[in-house]
Amino acid sequence: MTVPAIDPLPLNSKIVGMRCIRCQACFPVADYLEGCPACLASSLPSSLVFDYRLAAAGAPFNAREWLVYASDPQLGEGDTPLVELPRLASDVGIARLTAKYEGANPTGSHKDRMSALFIQRAKSAGFPTVAIASSGNAGVSLAAYAAAAGIECVVVTTEKMTDNWRRAIEMHGARLIATSTVDDRWHLIAGKARAGEWYPATNYIIPAVGSNPFGVDGYRAIAFEMFLQWQDAPATDVLVPTSRGDVLWGVARGFHDLRQAGYLTDVPRVHAVEPFPRIERVLSGEDYRTLFSGQTLMTSLGGSTVAYQALDALRMAGGSAVAVNEPAVIEDQRRLALEGLYLELSSASALTGLRSLMKRNVIPAGAHAVLIATSHGYKEEPSFTAPIPIFSG
Repeated sequence: MTVPAIDPLPLNSKIVGMRCIRCQACFPVADYLEGCPACLASSLPSSLVFDYRLAAAGAPFNAREWLVYASDPQLGEGDTPLVELPRLASDVGIARLTAKYEGANPTGSHKDRMSALFIQRAKSAGFPTVAIASSGNAGVSLAAYAAAAGIECVVVTTEKMTDNWRRAIEMHGARLIATSTVDDRWHLIAGKARAGEWYPATNYIIPAVGSNPFGVDGYRAIAFEMFLQWQDAPATDVLVPTSRGDVLWGVARGFHDLRQAGYLTDVPRVHAVEPFPRIERVLSGEDYRTLFSGQTLMTSLGGSTVAYQALDALRMAGGSAVAVNEPAVIEDQRRLALEGLYLELSSASALTGLRSLMKRNVIPAGAHAVLIATSHGYKEEPSFTAPIPIFSG
């Protein structure tokens, strides 16, 4: 495939370099596909992130000027609504409840924020082929943004990918490759990335690190947007459905940056909601490099690994981790739909996590909680046991 000639996009002038979130070593801006080289050599993998020279409070705040590429939206991503849920607040017993509805993004999930910046990096650095291991949201999102940029995209999945996802990815012109197992996806991408054939959007090593830092940086904008949306009543707690912690870290770091620059004095606690105990177990003393087994219908939150960035996020934001009960999440998905928000099952877990943390007295009744509603539910594969009733007149 021939990539059309494009003008390189300049990095944000506020960026002064990259830094490891674990050992704090500093590096020049480049593509470190396996995280911090020093930590990797010590068998303690950790993510690199961008260091910014942030503007002082008082200047008009523009969220996009604080991202790695300070450019306009590519497909209309971002600026998603903050939806008030007063009836659910009453049901849960909390003072105020809102949802940051990421399903309003172009491909229906938060992944568009990552894809937009990642694809800008691929264009800027001249990578002709991008790749991702995905069975859903991330694959569709990357395929869409790669198509818009005229870049070849490979989505490595398994034979269990649903027809809904397959059709969307193929419609965007991406190439699908299936491997026998979930772990084999990472092995394939690792080989191609190390050979310089594919530019990877997500992690492929075990122990895991976060996704490509150029993409993860985009999740900081969720916090920036909420700051602008809730001027009347700041949130006290934010609930984030979590696997390896890309969104969790982005939201926590966004609020941290706002406080560092003087725009906020107090920041909300950011909590990780997971389908079975992983981060919870690490916080209780287990090694984050452990493989944590567990099965779940919340496919977007599956996986056996914990990335160090999730721990860094909870440290920055004073948050906690909570594993949720699957039947309760299924009921909360229905309850959210009755409020007008039909969310993917993984997204609905944020509400279940809120209920659990309130029962533990981690989140008080007087709080203002925000659910990060990561994806809408229309793409889920449905199953029905009864036919639609036929109108008989």
